Amino acid sequence: MNLISCEKLEKSMVELQFSIDAETFKSAVGTAFKREGKKYTIPGFRKGHAPRAMIEKMYGKDVFHYDAINDLFPENYEAAVKAAGIEVVGNPAPEVVSMSEEDGAVLKVKVAVKPEVELGEYAGLTVTKDVKTVDEADVDAEIKRMQDRNGRLLTREGEAQNGDTATIDFEGFVDGKAFEGGKAEHYALVLGSGSFIPGFEEQVVGHKAGDEFDVNVKFPEQYQAEELAGKDATFKIKLHEVQYKELPELDDDFAKDVSEYDTLEELKKSIRDGIAANNEKQADQKVENDLIDQVVNGMKAEIPDAMIESRMEELVQDFQYRISQQGLKLDQYLQYMGMNRDQFKEQFREQAEKQVKMRLAMEAIVTKENIETSDEELEAEVKRIADAYQMEVDQVKGLIDTAAVKKDLAVNKAIDLVKEKANIVTEAAAEKKPAKKTTRKTTKKAEPKEEQPETEESKGE
Repeated sequence: MNLISCEKLEKSMVELQFSIDAETFKSAVGTAFKREGKKYTIPGFRKGHAPRAMIEKMYGKDVFHYDAINDLFPENYEAAVKAAGIEVVGNPAPEVVSMSEEDGAVLKVKVAVKPEVELGEYAGLTVTKDVKTVDEADVDAEIKRMQDRNGRLLTREGEAQNGDTATIDFEGFVDGKAFEGGKAEHYALVLGSGSFIPGFEEQVVGHKAGDEFDVNVKFPEQYQAEELAGKDATFKIKLHEVQYKELPELDDDFAKDVSEYDTLEELKKSIRDGIAANNEKQADQKVENDLIDQVVNGMKAEIPDAMIESRMEELVQDFQYRISQQGLKLDQYLQYMGMNRDQFKEQFREQAEKQVKMRLAMEAIVTKENIETSDEELEAEVKRIADAYQMEVDQVKGLIDTAAVKKDLAVNKAIDLVKEKANIVTEAAAEKKPAKKTTRKTTKKAEPKEEQPETEESKGE
């Protein structure tokens, strides 16, 4: 391979031009004939036994040239990239300039590369930290949830009420015909939960175990199953059992039963402390995000579309993996949501663009500040991963890209650096003395951030 030129184009695109010598190309053409020639049928010859000259006469002299190019491209392209000293971030778009067994081949490739980043200010940035105070209503709400989780279900002898759990068989009909997905047996429905379409649960209230009755409802105009949207429906119901929840008394005995604490007040204090710690953590995270936003807004870079598209695809793959852990396939989820893969992927564009910009900015700081990850820090991170997944350290090393992990750790150090050099002003200090800002250095190690895709599923969590 001989690198002919490396020309920078707009928006961090590069055009490489390189050649493959005649001897290498000719040998590759011969190899391609031996492999592909068996597929051609020539009159007068058994299939796979026609001479190369006859195949080339019938199908063209360059019939095996493109096969040879395909065989040679990966290795020679990688060599050209290395010789040009560029870091590619997208898939190459190759073009054959010329090819012959006498002169070899010349190829031209357009590819996106990691952009050059011009940093703005990243030291001495000012940000306000606002820690939310603990609301006693939040403490009471958590106690209420614990009380509800520890309640016991008892059989109700009378009519079903809101809040009861009704065990029902149901089958739905539209225009007198049963529809797909409208039937279930022994379904436990919490009345008043709003989990069924409007009007359904209200018509179960007031019935007793053993009753058989109809529920008449209308599907919402924007219902996910288009064939049912806006349609009137009748559900045949059989009510098997009605249960209500008996809640435990909120006293010291309750605290002992559900926690390690001896009194209800101690349990509440623990919850209060936990909420306070979480509020502090959220405030720290917002400070970090605000600082990163300032760094990103101050930088200049021509980011190629390929970087955004690649990150969007990674986010889709991450989401696909998460729902697969719940036994759901992406195709099933997309069908349920009524969208195709491209539409779903597009939802991640804003998030992907933000993440790409953040990564570029922090990597630029890593370079400018000569930030490095030591072998000891890498070993500690590998051990942390091994402990988290209950694996052996050597096993983890065999599964991860250690170079990528070192880069991630260096990026975390860059985030720490921005925080350490920042003027972090508490909300109270900002109100008292807006002109004089107190500085607090943050030394806590930053963990890699993983943003969740904003889908209908995540909105409901």
